[in-house]
Amino acid sequence: MIVLYRIYQIVVMLPLMLVATVLAALTTLAGCALGGGRRWGYWPAHIWGKVFCWLTLVKVTVSGRENISKDTSYVFVANHQGAYDIFSIYGYLGHNFRWMMKSQLRKIPLVGYTCEVSRQVYVDKSSPGALRHTMNRAEKLLSGGLSLVVFPEGARSWDGKMRQFKRGAFMLAQEFNLPVVPITIDGAFSVMPRFKKLPHWGHIHLTIHEPIHPGNEGHDMAELITTTHDIIEQSLG
Repeated sequence: MIVLYRIYQIVVMLPLMLVATVLAALTTLAGCALGGGRRWGYWPAHIWGKVFCWLTLVKVTVSGRENISKDTSYVFVANHQGAYDIFSIYGYLGHNFRWMMKSQLRKIPLVGYTCEVSRQVYVDKSSPGALRHTMNRAEKLLSGGLSLVVFPEGARSWDGKMRQFKRGAFMLAQEFNLPVVPITIDGAFSVMPRFKKLPHWGHIHLTIHEPIHPGNEGHDMAELITTTHDIIEQSLG
């Protein structure tokens, strides 16, 4: 069975994934150039994420979507098990958002430029001024009604277990007084851990938890990080 699956991947899946990526990027670029950045910066990638899961024979189940509103800006915070975290969130979160991502991803041909045009937030820590520019870009998105998705571990897990969270996402939530929504991704490590070159069919479960709203005096940073980490970890199988 696995041999047939690998043949399918090489002959059918990988070429179709390449075509889907190019089409999604070109559609995004065209839509944003015509002035529809809010819509076209999300919907082509939303379909692209679903196509990647379908082609890989990966089923994605979502629970807790009723906890969020399409009319509210959030800082979504998720654990990072593997590459299919991106496809499953893009395809199945059901909320217009932008990513906060490493600046190194800007170098990916076509995709990096498309992310720039579609107003994804590249994190630049090279200087205090560059970091301030990152925060200003995020502020413009959030004040415009969009949301951000962040992987606060900073990189994909090597063993499927969660690591400590970095402060960046929570600083945004604190500064802009926004609710934080923890997301548990379970199953993506089995589909494609970071040390594998090809994915495997499987089942990914996204759990969208209830938002953590700021109190009268805003968020308490230490408590927010601890609470979010515990909520996500407790829902892992």
